[in-house]
Amino acid sequence: MMKKIAAVVAAASSIGFASLAHAEAFDTAVGEVDVSMTATLATDYIWRGQSQTDGAGAVQGSLDIAHESGLYIGAWASNVDGEDFGGSSVEFDYYTGFGSSITDDISYDLQWATYTYPGNSSIDVQEVIGSLGLYGFTVGAKYAYDPSSQLYTFIDYGFDLPYGLGLGLHYGVSDTKDPLDGVGGDEKYSDWAVSIGKTVLGLDLALMYSDTDLGDDCAYSDSDSCDSALTFSASKSF
Repeated sequence: MMKKIAAVVAAASSIGFASLAHAEAFDTAVGEVDVSMTATLATDYIWRGQSQTDGAGAVQGSLDIAHESGLYIGAWASNVDGEDFGGSSVEFDYYTGFGSSITDDISYDLQWATYTYPGNSSIDVQEVIGSLGLYGFTVGAKYAYDPSSQLYTFIDYGFDLPYGLGLGLHYGVSDTKDPLDGVGGDEKYSDWAVSIGKTVLGLDLALMYSDTDLGDDCAYSDSDSCDSALTFSASKSF
């Protein structure tokens, strides 16, 4: 049976806690293909420890298509705060990649992603991503190369708890070398998060605490976007 690929939230480095998407499998002339969709309501959209909605709620969705070979493509969208994104109030991400398991406990994923902001294409970002899963840990790097230059390295760890709960830990480091005008500054900072999640009545519920060491050096116009945050989300996969 083909391993179902989780919905890839390309813009989010904080650990989401949606479980593997409930994909529907189709037999085609080129092999088995899984198709999944996920809808999410969240009290905030946290990206690398920073709010993208100025602390407001977020409506998000994804569509993923994965081939049994490990190839996949997908799209993801969320509202964002227009003041911080040059007037654009929505983010659309598109990505493609290849992921596979080496053993039951070791896997890898290689991906290319583009983050787009309709109405302000000057801040669209291209990024390459590589990650390795090892016995519950995930270590990886994301390199944005156009139009800005930023390296993001991260490590995640997730494990099961009693009563159907899951716990996740995340730590990441952003190192921006060539910031976008009006969006960010030359900075190197860390972010971290702790999440707990559970599936209830078909909904993937998650509660996440996140923070950074930015303090008042926030990249966005509202420094509150970099404050610690407690975020609740509910996701449904189709």
